[in-house]
Amino acid sequence: MAQANTYQAKSQFGYRRHPDQDRPGQSPAEHPVVVVGAGPVGLSLAIDLAQRGQRVVLLDDADRIGEGSRAICFSKRSLEYWDRLGVADRMVEKGVVWSVGRIFHGESQLYQFNLLPEDGHKRPAFINLQQYYAEAYLVDRISDLPAIDLRWRNKVTALEQRNDSVALTIETPEGAYRLHAQYVVACDGARSSLRQMVGADFAGQVFEDQFLIADVKMTAEFPTERWFWFDPPFHAGRSALLHRQPDGVWRIDLQLNRYADPTVEKKPENVRPRIARMLGHDKFEFEWISLYKFQCRRMDRFLHGRVIFAGDSAHQVSPFGARGANSGLEDAENLSWKLDRVLRGTSPASLLESYHVERSLAADENIRESTRSTDFMAPNSHQEARLRKAVLSLAKETEFGKRMVNGGRLSVPCSYDSPLSSPDADAWDAGPRPGCSMLDAPLGQQVYLTDAFRKGGTDFTLLSFSNGAAIDAPDGVKGICIGGEGGLADPSGLVTKRYDAEPGAAYLLRPDGYVAARFRHPTRDAIAVALSRAQGLN
Repeated sequence: MAQANTYQAKSQFGYRRHPDQDRPGQSPAEHPVVVVGAGPVGLSLAIDLAQRGQRVVLLDDADRIGEGSRAICFSKRSLEYWDRLGVADRMVEKGVVWSVGRIFHGESQLYQFNLLPEDGHKRPAFINLQQYYAEAYLVDRISDLPAIDLRWRNKVTALEQRNDSVALTIETPEGAYRLHAQYVVACDGARSSLRQMVGADFAGQVFEDQFLIADVKMTAEFPTERWFWFDPPFHAGRSALLHRQPDGVWRIDLQLNRYADPTVEKKPENVRPRIARMLGHDKFEFEWISLYKFQCRRMDRFLHGRVIFAGDSAHQVSPFGARGANSGLEDAENLSWKLDRVLRGTSPASLLESYHVERSLAADENIRESTRSTDFMAPNSHQEARLRKAVLSLAKETEFGKRMVNGGRLSVPCSYDSPLSSPDADAWDAGPRPGCSMLDAPLGQQVYLTDAFRKGGTDFTLLSFSNGAAIDAPDGVKGICIGGEGGLADPSGLVTKRYDAEPGAAYLLRPDGYVAARFRHPTRDAIAVALSRAQGLN
């Protein structure tokens, strides 16, 4: 397992004593935000807050980035977010780009799909990239941001909620110290210690079937696609998944018997014959081996006083569908602008309640889709097994049967039924409705709408389609104008088409790129009302 370990050996970080540790216990240092957990979610959230001008203390109880490739599939939406954080180019350059998937039953292909069948998007549908690369690039980005104080080998051991702050006790190699934060964001994973400290439940379902993950290094001629098998000849009666990663590494998932002994199954000498049967040869080296069970669980509330939960600390789903890490990054994207506004006093603390509302809806959607995938891949009853057999048989002959096959529905941005959204007052035939994520489109010369959105800063944005008259936007709202004198070009017409935009139309976009409102005939007053609602002011 040399490759991953070799790279990670270059990404170990030494503990450093901080002046906060020298303060007397009765007067601990005070900080606006403390983020706990330096995984992809915590790192991204810290960068986002720092780019908005907030000082962030980021704590992690380890001294290195995570071991093993773990999450590998990062979605278009995550890449667009990372674009705004200044790291997406590096992720895409290293990652393996893909959009096509194939579903097999036995030796026969049932169907294939393309997750991004149309052109005109800056970022691909997905990249495959080992999580340790993603974390390393995010840590490198943090080194450019002095507003982030990243402290390794700092473990939170106690938490006390107060009226205006949270008191933390932190253990280090040189002993414990205390600090206070206006808000604490827990990004410390599925086994979150902070979740236990606030006494929160983590309820849901743990599935009994087990899955073996093996990352193997080899030379192979497989195309860069997602391949999923039901009942393959090399693994009869169960399912299998194959994905390509950078560095000649391939991810293989194999469903196992629910009664399999994890200690025995993880031994390389027992894994090797399984992989050899799949590949038809044994010319490969192991990078990483792990065993897991599906878990679909979530906290009842993501807000506990001034402690906010994000990523796996708040919710957990099965890895099929790439919904775990991508959903956690959407948590960070959703929370950062709201927490920034609350800290600045430009929105009330009640705005944070919308984080819970929106992201708990997303968690429910991801859990629902993940549970359906699990029930289809690993039936729990004879009835479910018969249904799957019938669906797989139908899929060979019919289109509706293909649509019923569930090998893991791939992650897509959630649509929010949100208190921050203003309902449509006009008729629209297409375009992202309020509560949906903005759509990308080309603006010519390798420039995209998401680029224009990113370059505009971190505020609300009014995307308008010119009719020759400028729209009078409220203060604090940046503008992107398509067409007209001085506006951006739409040479392909895709911006206008994707937004169902007639001359004079406008979309109010939130700082996270979600649609807050849209107007066929916008007025300053109508925009101001929608803006106030989206900021949690009414």
